[in-house]
Amino acid sequence: MRLFPGVSLFAAFLTGVTVLAPASPAGAEERTAAHCARQDGLRVPGAEHQRSVCLDDLTTAGLAGTPYTDTADQAGLAAKGTRNPSGVPGVQVDGYFPDDSRLNATHGWAHDAQFVIRLPDRWNGGLVVTGAPGTRRQYSTDALISDQVLARGFAYAATDKGNTGPDFFTDGRGPGDAVAEWNRRVTELTRAAKQTVRRRYGRAPERTYMTGISNGGYLTRWQLENRPELYDGGVDWEGVLWTSRGPNLLTSLPVTVARSLGQASDEDMVAAGFAPGSRFLWPYHEKAYWGLTQKVFRAEFDPSYDPACPGSTAGGTVEKIFAPCASDAAYDYASRPASVHRAVAKVALTGRIGRPLVTLHGDLDTLLPVSTDSDVYARMIDARGRGGLHRYYTVQDGTHTDGLYDTYPDRLRPILPCYRSAFDTLTRWVEDGVAPPADRTIARPASGDLVNSCALEE
Repeated sequence: MRLFPGVSLFAAFLTGVTVLAPASPAGAEERTAAHCARQDGLRVPGAEHQRSVCLDDLTTAGLAGTPYTDTADQAGLAAKGTRNPSGVPGVQVDGYFPDDSRLNATHGWAHDAQFVIRLPDRWNGGLVVTGAPGTRRQYSTDALISDQVLARGFAYAATDKGNTGPDFFTDGRGPGDAVAEWNRRVTELTRAAKQTVRRRYGRAPERTYMTGISNGGYLTRWQLENRPELYDGGVDWEGVLWTSRGPNLLTSLPVTVARSLGQASDEDMVAAGFAPGSRFLWPYHEKAYWGLTQKVFRAEFDPSYDPACPGSTAGGTVEKIFAPCASDAAYDYASRPASVHRAVAKVALTGRIGRPLVTLHGDLDTLLPVSTDSDVYARMIDARGRGGLHRYYTVQDGTHTDGLYDTYPDRLRPILPCYRSAFDTLTRWVEDGVAPPADRTIARPASGDLVNSCALEE
Protein backbone atom coordinates (compact mmCIF):
# COMPACT_ATOMS: atom_id res chain seq x y z
CA MET A 1 0.00 0.00 0.00
CA ARG A 2 1.11 3.42 -0.69
CA LEU A 3 2.26 5.16 2.46
CA PHE A 4 1.73 8.68 1.17
CA PRO A 5 -0.87 9.38 -1.52
CA GLY A 6 0.59 12.67 -2.73
CA VAL A 7 -1.46 15.71 -3.61
CA SER A 8 -4.78 14.08 -2.73
CA LEU A 9 -3.55 13.92 0.84
CA PHE A 10 -4.21 17.64 1.23
CA ALA A 11 -7.62 17.80 -0.45
CA ALA A 12 -10.48 18.74 1.85
CA PHE A 13 -13.81 16.98 1.38
CA LEU A 14 -16.23 19.75 2.31
CA THR A 15 -19.88 18.85 2.72
CA GLY A 16 -22.81 18.66 5.06
CA VAL A 17 -24.25 15.38 6.26
CA THR A 18 -27.84 14.51 7.10
CA VAL A 19 -28.38 13.44 10.69
CA LEU A 20 -30.42 10.26 10.97
CA ALA A 21 -30.66 7.38 13.40
CA PRO A 22 -30.36 3.58 13.34
CA ALA A 23 -32.63 0.86 12.14
CA SER A 24 -34.46 -1.33 14.65
CA PRO A 25 -32.30 -3.84 16.55
CA ALA A 26 -31.89 -7.12 14.73
CA GLY A 27 -32.58 -10.49 16.31
CA ALA A 28 -31.24 -13.66 14.70
CA GLU A 29 -28.23 -13.48 12.38
CA GLU A 30 -30.24 -14.13 9.23
CA ARG A 31 -32.91 -11.56 10.00
CA THR A 32 -32.89 -8.34 7.98
CA ALA A 33 -33.68 -5.22 10.00
CA ALA A 34 -36.20 -2.74 8.65
CA HIS A 35 -34.17 -0.16 6.77
CA CYS A 36 -33.79 2.93 8.95
CA ALA A 37 -36.78 2.12 11.16
CA ARG A 38 -37.02 3.71 14.63
CA GLN A 39 -34.70 6.61 13.99
CA ASP A 40 -33.85 7.18 17.61
CA GLY A 41 -30.44 8.23 18.93
CA LEU A 42 -27.45 6.18 17.87
CA ARG A 43 -24.53 7.65 19.82
CA VAL A 44 -20.88 6.60 19.53
CA PRO A 45 -19.51 6.54 23.09
CA GLY A 46 -16.76 9.10 23.60
CA ALA A 47 -17.25 10.87 20.28
CA GLU A 48 -16.94 14.63 20.40
CA HIS A 49 -18.90 14.98 17.17
CA GLN A 50 -20.81 12.59 14.91
CA ARG A 51 -23.18 12.57 11.95
CA SER A 52 -25.26 9.56 10.90
CA VAL A 53 -26.97 8.78 7.62
CA CYS A 54 -29.13 5.94 6.33
CA LEU A 55 -27.95 4.76 2.90
CA ASP A 56 -29.13 2.35 0.24
CA ASP A 57 -25.57 1.14 -0.37
CA LEU A 58 -22.64 1.36 2.06
CA THR A 59 -20.09 0.08 -0.48
CA THR A 60 -17.87 2.25 -2.68
CA ALA A 61 -20.09 1.50 -5.68
CA GLY A 62 -22.88 3.40 -3.96
CA LEU A 63 -20.74 5.96 -2.12
CA ALA A 64 -18.39 7.12 -4.89
CA GLY A 65 -18.93 10.80 -5.53
CA THR A 66 -20.67 11.34 -2.17
CA PRO A 67 -19.31 12.72 1.12
CA TYR A 68 -19.33 9.23 2.61
CA THR A 69 -16.10 7.96 1.06
CA ASP A 70 -12.95 9.38 -0.55
CA THR A 71 -11.83 7.49 -3.65
CA ALA A 72 -8.85 9.82 -4.13
CA ASP A 73 -7.38 8.62 -0.83
CA GLN A 74 -7.65 5.03 -2.08
CA ALA A 75 -5.51 5.67 -5.17
CA GLY A 76 -2.97 2.99 -6.01
CA LEU A 77 -4.09 0.48 -3.41
CA ALA A 78 -5.91 -1.94 -5.73
CA ALA A 79 -5.31 -3.24 -9.23
CA LYS A 80 -7.63 -2.20 -12.03
CA GLY A 81 -10.19 -4.89 -12.72
CA THR A 82 -10.69 -5.68 -9.03
CA ARG A 83 -14.28 -6.80 -8.52
CA ASN A 84 -16.03 -5.58 -5.39
CA PRO A 85 -19.48 -6.43 -4.08
CA SER A 86 -22.18 -3.77 -3.81
CA GLY A 87 -25.77 -3.26 -2.69
CA VAL A 88 -25.40 -3.29 1.10
CA PRO A 89 -27.95 -0.95 2.74
CA GLY A 90 -27.46 0.33 6.25
CA VAL A 91 -26.35 3.18 8.50
CA GLN A 92 -23.05 5.05 8.34
CA VAL A 93 -21.73 7.10 11.24
CA ASP A 94 -18.92 9.61 10.71
CA GLY A 95 -17.34 11.62 13.47
CA TYR A 96 -14.30 12.29 15.60
CA PHE A 97 -13.05 11.75 19.11
CA PRO A 98 -11.53 14.57 21.20
CA ASP A 99 -8.09 15.53 19.84
CA ASP A 100 -5.95 18.65 19.68
CA SER A 101 -4.35 18.13 16.25
CA ARG A 102 -5.86 19.41 13.00
CA LEU A 103 -4.21 17.51 10.14
CA ASN A 104 -7.32 15.76 8.77
CA ALA A 105 -9.51 18.16 6.77
CA THR A 106 -12.12 15.57 5.72
CA HIS A 107 -15.67 16.99 5.86
CA GLY A 108 -14.12 20.40 6.49
CA TRP A 109 -13.73 19.49 10.15
CA ALA A 110 -9.95 20.13 10.35
CA HIS A 111 -9.87 17.68 13.23
CA ASP A 112 -7.95 14.45 13.76
CA ALA A 113 -9.15 11.19 15.35
CA GLN A 114 -11.87 10.93 12.70
CA PHE A 115 -13.65 7.61 12.25
CA VAL A 116 -16.29 5.88 10.16
CA ILE A 117 -18.60 3.11 11.39
CA ARG A 118 -20.82 1.19 8.95
CA LEU A 119 -23.74 -0.91 10.19
CA PRO A 120 -25.40 -3.07 7.52
CA ASP A 121 -29.11 -3.84 7.76
CA ARG A 122 -28.35 -7.54 7.37
CA TRP A 123 -25.85 -8.22 10.15
CA ASN A 124 -23.98 -11.48 10.71
CA GLY A 125 -23.09 -10.77 14.34
CA GLY A 126 -19.49 -9.68 13.69
CA LEU A 127 -17.36 -6.53 13.64
CA VAL A 128 -14.22 -5.72 11.64
CA VAL A 129 -11.91 -2.89 12.77
CA THR A 130 -9.00 -1.30 10.88
CA GLY A 131 -6.70 1.70 10.90
CA ALA A 132 -5.66 3.69 7.84
CA PRO A 133 -2.54 2.55 5.98
CA GLY A 134 0.40 4.89 5.69
CA THR A 135 -0.71 8.36 6.65
CA ARG A 136 -4.00 8.16 4.79
CA ARG A 137 -7.41 8.71 6.32
CA GLN A 138 -10.41 6.73 7.47
CA TYR A 139 -11.91 5.95 4.03
CA SER A 140 -8.67 4.71 2.45
CA THR A 141 -9.45 0.98 2.79
CA ASP A 142 -13.10 1.17 1.75
CA ALA A 143 -12.52 -0.75 -1.48
CA LEU A 144 -9.89 -3.09 -0.03
CA ILE A 145 -11.63 -4.12 3.18
CA SER A 146 -14.97 -2.43 3.87
CA ASP A 147 -16.82 -3.55 0.74
CA GLN A 148 -15.99 -7.21 1.19
CA VAL A 149 -16.72 -7.50 4.90
CA LEU A 150 -19.96 -5.49 4.64
CA ALA A 151 -21.17 -7.82 1.90
CA ARG A 152 -20.55 -10.72 4.27
CA GLY A 153 -22.64 -9.01 6.93
CA PHE A 154 -19.98 -7.62 9.25
CA ALA A 155 -20.20 -4.19 10.83
CA TYR A 156 -17.11 -2.15 9.96
CA ALA A 157 -15.10 0.58 11.73
CA ALA A 158 -12.02 2.52 10.59
CA THR A 159 -9.93 5.30 12.10
CA ASP A 160 -7.50 7.88 10.69
CA LYS A 161 -5.21 6.88 13.59
CA GLY A 162 -5.22 10.35 15.17
CA ASN A 163 -2.87 12.12 12.76
CA THR A 164 -2.57 12.11 8.96
CA GLY A 165 -0.46 13.30 6.06
CA PRO A 166 3.30 13.72 5.62
CA ASP A 167 3.38 16.11 8.59
CA PHE A 168 1.99 13.49 10.99
CA PHE A 169 5.23 13.61 12.98
CA THR A 170 4.43 17.17 14.13
CA ASP A 171 1.74 15.70 16.39
CA GLY A 172 2.53 14.70 19.95
CA ARG A 173 4.69 16.16 22.70
CA GLY A 174 7.74 13.97 22.25
CA PRO A 175 9.47 11.54 19.88
CA GLY A 176 7.33 8.50 19.09
CA ASP A 177 4.12 10.04 20.42
CA ALA A 178 2.42 10.36 17.01
CA VAL A 179 2.80 6.66 16.20
CA ALA A 180 1.91 5.66 19.77
CA GLU A 181 -1.35 7.56 19.31
CA TRP A 182 -2.21 5.29 16.38
CA ASN A 183 -2.49 2.32 18.72
CA ARG A 184 -4.52 4.24 21.27
CA ARG A 185 -6.98 5.42 18.62
CA VAL A 186 -7.58 1.89 17.34
CA THR A 187 -8.29 0.69 20.87
CA GLU A 188 -10.60 3.66 21.45
CA LEU A 189 -12.54 3.00 18.25
CA THR A 190 -12.83 -0.74 18.87
CA ARG A 191 -14.41 -0.21 22.27
CA ALA A 192 -16.74 2.49 20.97
CA ALA A 193 -17.72 0.47 17.88
CA LYS A 194 -18.61 -2.57 20.01
CA GLN A 195 -21.02 -0.45 22.05
CA THR A 196 -22.42 1.21 18.93
CA VAL A 197 -23.09 -2.22 17.43
CA ARG A 198 -24.93 -3.21 20.58
CA ARG A 199 -27.10 -0.11 20.38
CA ARG A 200 -27.87 -0.68 16.71
CA TYR A 201 -28.68 -4.40 16.84
CA GLY A 202 -29.62 -5.01 20.46
CA ARG A 203 -26.68 -7.25 21.25
CA ALA A 204 -22.89 -7.08 21.31
CA PRO A 205 -20.83 -8.50 18.44
CA GLU A 206 -20.14 -12.20 18.77
CA ARG A 207 -16.81 -11.89 16.95
CA THR A 208 -14.48 -8.92 16.49
CA TYR A 209 -11.59 -9.01 14.03
CA MET A 210 -8.69 -6.58 13.65
CA THR A 211 -7.05 -6.20 10.26
CA GLY A 212 -5.06 -3.79 8.11
CA ILE A 213 -2.41 -3.18 5.49
CA SER A 214 1.10 -1.74 5.99
CA ASN A 215 0.76 0.62 8.97
CA GLY A 216 -2.66 -0.98 9.42
CA GLY A 217 -0.92 -4.35 9.55
CA TYR A 218 1.37 -3.01 12.25
CA LEU A 219 -1.70 -1.87 14.18
CA THR A 220 -3.15 -5.37 13.87
CA ARG A 221 0.00 -6.90 15.31
CA TRP A 222 0.14 -4.41 18.17
CA GLN A 223 -3.53 -4.83 19.11
CA LEU A 224 -3.30 -8.63 19.21
CA GLU A 225 -0.18 -8.35 21.37
CA ASN A 226 -1.42 -5.66 23.74
CA ARG A 227 -5.25 -5.71 23.64
CA PRO A 228 -6.10 -9.34 22.79
CA GLU A 229 -9.20 -9.28 24.98
CA LEU A 230 -10.87 -6.96 22.45
CA TYR A 231 -10.51 -9.28 19.45
CA ASP A 232 -11.02 -12.84 18.28
CA GLY A 233 -8.28 -12.74 15.62
CA GLY A 234 -6.66 -10.66 12.90
CA VAL A 235 -5.20 -10.53 9.42
CA ASP A 236 -1.94 -8.62 9.01
CA TRP A 237 -1.20 -7.56 5.42
CA GLU A 238 2.50 -6.59 5.21
CA GLY A 239 2.55 -4.86 8.57
CA VAL A 240 5.41 -2.49 9.40
CA LEU A 241 7.87 -3.98 11.89
CA TRP A 242 9.10 -1.77 14.72
CA THR A 243 11.68 -3.13 17.15
CA SER A 244 13.80 -0.95 19.41
CA ARG A 245 17.05 -2.69 18.47
CA GLY A 246 16.12 -3.18 14.83
CA PRO A 247 15.24 -4.20 12.26
CA ASN A 248 12.82 -1.40 11.49
CA LEU A 249 12.28 1.17 8.75
CA LEU A 250 15.18 3.26 10.04
CA THR A 251 17.62 0.37 9.59
CA SER A 252 16.56 -0.60 6.05
CA LEU A 253 15.81 2.73 4.33
CA PRO A 254 19.04 4.79 4.73
CA VAL A 255 20.81 2.67 2.10
CA THR A 256 18.10 3.64 -0.40
CA VAL A 257 18.88 7.32 0.14
CA ALA A 258 22.59 6.61 -0.18
CA ARG A 259 22.00 4.78 -3.45
CA SER A 260 19.94 7.68 -4.84
CA LEU A 261 22.94 9.95 -4.15
CA GLY A 262 25.43 7.55 -5.73
CA GLN A 263 26.88 6.55 -2.36
CA ALA A 264 25.68 2.92 -2.32
CA SER A 265 25.47 0.13 -4.88
CA ASP A 266 22.80 -2.34 -5.88
CA GLU A 267 24.77 -4.94 -3.96
CA ASP A 268 24.46 -2.80 -0.84
CA MET A 269 20.70 -2.75 -1.36
CA VAL A 270 20.55 -6.53 -1.57
CA ALA A 271 22.72 -6.83 1.51
CA ALA A 272 20.24 -4.59 3.35
CA GLY A 273 17.44 -7.05 2.57
CA PHE A 274 15.91 -5.80 -0.71
CA ALA A 275 15.06 -8.71 -3.00
CA PRO A 276 17.32 -8.91 -6.09
CA GLY A 277 14.23 -9.65 -8.18
CA SER A 278 12.70 -6.31 -7.18
CA ARG A 279 15.27 -4.17 -9.03
CA PHE A 280 12.74 -3.19 -11.70
CA LEU A 281 10.67 -1.52 -8.95
CA TRP A 282 13.51 0.52 -7.47
CA PRO A 283 13.23 3.60 -9.74
CA TYR A 284 9.58 4.09 -8.81
CA HIS A 285 10.20 3.64 -5.10
CA GLU A 286 13.12 6.04 -5.24
CA LYS A 287 10.75 8.75 -6.45
CA ALA A 288 7.62 7.92 -4.46
CA TYR A 289 8.54 6.14 -1.23
CA TRP A 290 12.04 5.77 0.11
CA GLY A 291 13.24 9.32 0.77
CA LEU A 292 9.94 10.55 2.15
CA THR A 293 9.35 7.53 4.37
CA GLN A 294 12.85 7.66 5.84
CA LYS A 295 12.79 11.37 6.61
CA VAL A 296 9.36 11.56 8.22
CA PHE A 297 9.82 8.53 10.46
CA ARG A 298 13.32 9.69 11.37
CA ALA A 299 11.75 13.06 12.26
CA GLU A 300 9.17 11.20 14.36
CA PHE A 301 11.62 9.12 16.38
CA ASP A 302 14.89 11.07 16.07
CA PRO A 303 14.10 14.78 15.53
CA SER A 304 17.53 15.97 16.70
CA TYR A 305 19.44 14.16 13.91
CA ASP A 306 18.86 16.85 11.27
CA PRO A 307 16.34 19.42 12.51
CA ALA A 308 16.66 21.42 9.29
CA CYS A 309 15.39 18.54 7.15
CA PRO A 310 12.48 18.05 7.03
CA GLY A 311 12.18 20.76 9.64
CA SER A 312 8.74 21.44 11.04
CA THR A 313 7.03 19.93 7.98
CA ALA A 314 7.86 17.46 5.24
CA GLY A 315 7.81 20.18 2.58
CA GLY A 316 5.56 22.83 1.06
CA THR A 317 5.41 21.40 -2.46
CA VAL A 318 4.90 17.89 -3.84
CA GLU A 319 8.50 17.85 -5.11
CA LYS A 320 9.86 18.83 -1.69
CA ILE A 321 7.61 16.37 0.10
CA PHE A 322 8.93 13.39 -1.83
CA ALA A 323 12.55 14.56 -1.87
CA PRO A 324 14.91 12.77 0.56
CA CYS A 325 17.13 14.49 3.09
CA ALA A 326 20.75 14.06 1.98
CA SER A 327 21.78 13.58 5.59
CA ASP A 328 19.77 10.34 5.76
CA ALA A 329 22.28 8.62 3.48
CA ALA A 330 24.59 8.37 6.50
CA TYR A 331 21.91 7.65 9.08
CA ASP A 332 22.95 4.83 11.41
CA TYR A 333 20.14 3.84 13.76
CA ALA A 334 22.33 1.54 15.84
CA SER A 335 24.65 4.38 16.84
CA ARG A 336 21.95 6.89 17.72
CA PRO A 337 21.40 7.91 21.36
CA ALA A 338 19.44 5.74 23.77
CA SER A 339 16.62 8.30 23.69
CA VAL A 340 15.93 7.39 20.05
CA HIS A 341 15.69 3.70 20.88
CA ARG A 342 13.39 4.52 23.79
CA ALA A 343 11.13 6.46 21.42
CA VAL A 344 10.86 3.41 19.15
CA ALA A 345 10.33 1.20 22.20
CA LYS A 346 7.06 3.08 22.84
CA VAL A 347 5.60 1.37 19.76
CA ALA A 348 7.78 -1.72 19.43
CA LEU A 349 6.40 -5.17 18.75
CA THR A 350 7.32 -8.27 20.74
CA GLY A 351 5.68 -11.19 18.91
CA ARG A 352 3.60 -12.05 21.98
CA ILE A 353 0.25 -12.27 20.21
CA GLY A 354 -2.75 -13.38 22.23
CA ARG A 355 -5.19 -14.23 19.43
CA PRO A 356 -4.98 -16.06 16.06
CA LEU A 357 -3.13 -14.02 13.44
CA VAL A 358 -2.69 -14.57 9.70
CA THR A 359 0.17 -12.64 8.03
CA LEU A 360 0.62 -12.06 4.30
CA HIS A 361 3.63 -10.42 2.67
CA GLY A 362 4.82 -10.15 -0.94
CA ASP A 363 8.30 -11.42 -1.71
CA LEU A 364 8.91 -8.37 -3.95
CA ASP A 365 7.87 -5.78 -1.38
CA THR A 366 10.22 -2.89 -2.10
CA LEU A 367 9.27 -0.65 0.82
CA LEU A 368 9.17 -3.26 3.57
CA PRO A 369 11.48 -6.07 2.43
CA VAL A 370 10.04 -9.36 3.55
CA SER A 371 13.41 -10.58 4.88
CA THR A 372 13.66 -7.68 7.34
CA ASP A 373 9.98 -7.53 8.22
CA SER A 374 7.50 -10.40 8.28
CA ASP A 375 10.20 -13.10 8.18
CA VAL A 376 11.57 -11.53 11.36
CA TYR A 377 8.17 -11.08 12.96
CA ALA A 378 7.29 -14.73 12.36
CA ARG A 379 10.47 -15.72 14.19
CA MET A 380 9.59 -13.33 17.02
CA ILE A 381 6.20 -15.02 17.42
CA ASP A 382 7.82 -18.45 17.46
CA ALA A 383 10.38 -17.31 20.04
CA ARG A 384 7.53 -16.23 22.29
CA GLY A 385 5.97 -19.66 22.05
CA ARG A 386 2.97 -18.31 20.13
CA GLY A 387 3.58 -20.07 16.80
CA GLY A 388 0.40 -22.09 17.20
CA LEU A 389 -1.60 -18.86 16.94
CA HIS A 390 0.12 -17.73 13.74
CA ARG A 391 0.04 -18.55 10.04
CA TYR A 392 2.40 -16.84 7.61
CA TYR A 393 1.93 -16.78 3.83
CA THR A 394 4.45 -15.23 1.45
CA VAL A 395 2.89 -14.17 -1.85
CA GLN A 396 5.16 -14.83 -4.81
CA ASP A 397 5.55 -11.71 -7.00
CA GLY A 398 3.53 -9.59 -4.56
CA THR A 399 4.71 -6.07 -3.80
CA HIS A 400 3.69 -3.32 -1.39
CA THR A 401 1.14 -1.66 -3.67
CA ASP A 402 -1.28 -3.70 -5.79
CA GLY A 403 -1.72 -0.75 -8.16
CA LEU A 404 1.75 -1.47 -9.56
CA TYR A 405 0.38 -4.70 -11.05
CA ASP A 406 -1.22 -2.61 -13.80
CA THR A 407 2.23 -1.41 -14.86
CA TYR A 408 3.91 -4.83 -14.55
CA PRO A 409 1.19 -7.46 -15.12
CA ASP A 410 3.77 -9.99 -16.30
CA ARG A 411 6.01 -9.57 -13.26
CA LEU A 412 3.71 -8.87 -10.29
CA ARG A 413 0.68 -10.38 -8.62
CA PRO A 414 -1.96 -8.47 -6.58
CA ILE A 415 -2.13 -9.50 -2.93
CA LEU A 416 -5.74 -8.39 -2.35
CA PRO A 417 -7.39 -11.64 -3.51
CA CYS A 418 -4.97 -13.58 -1.28
CA TYR A 419 -5.89 -11.26 1.59
CA ARG A 420 -9.57 -12.00 1.06
CA SER A 421 -8.85 -15.73 1.10
CA ALA A 422 -6.80 -15.25 4.26
CA PHE A 423 -9.66 -13.43 5.98
CA ASP A 424 -12.01 -16.30 5.14
CA THR A 425 -9.39 -18.72 6.47
CA LEU A 426 -9.18 -16.76 9.72
CA THR A 427 -12.94 -16.76 10.29
CA ARG A 428 -13.12 -20.52 9.69
CA TRP A 429 -10.20 -20.99 12.11
CA VAL A 430 -11.81 -18.89 14.83
CA GLU A 431 -15.48 -19.75 14.36
CA ASP A 432 -15.41 -23.34 13.11
CA GLY A 433 -12.10 -24.64 14.41
CA VAL A 434 -10.85 -25.41 10.89
CA ALA A 435 -7.06 -25.40 10.97
CA PRO A 436 -5.60 -23.09 8.29
CA PRO A 437 -2.96 -24.27 5.82
CA ALA A 438 0.59 -24.44 7.15
CA ASP A 439 2.99 -21.57 6.54
CA ARG A 440 3.91 -21.48 2.88
CA THR A 441 4.68 -19.46 -0.20
CA ILE A 442 1.63 -18.87 -2.36
CA ALA A 443 3.00 -19.59 -5.82
CA ARG A 444 1.94 -17.48 -8.77
CA PRO A 445 -0.27 -19.65 -11.00
CA ALA A 446 0.58 -19.96 -14.68
CA SER A 447 -2.90 -18.81 -15.71
CA GLY A 448 -6.19 -17.56 -14.35
CA ASP A 449 -7.58 -14.31 -12.95
CA LEU A 450 -4.79 -13.06 -10.71
CA VAL A 451 -6.70 -9.88 -9.86
CA ASN A 452 -9.70 -11.60 -8.29
CA SER A 453 -8.71 -15.09 -7.22
CA CYS A 454 -6.13 -16.63 -4.92
CA ALA A 455 -6.23 -20.01 -3.23
CA LEU A 456 -4.02 -20.37 -0.19
CA GLU A 457 -3.52 -23.99 -1.21
CA GLU A 458 -2.78 -24.26 -4.93
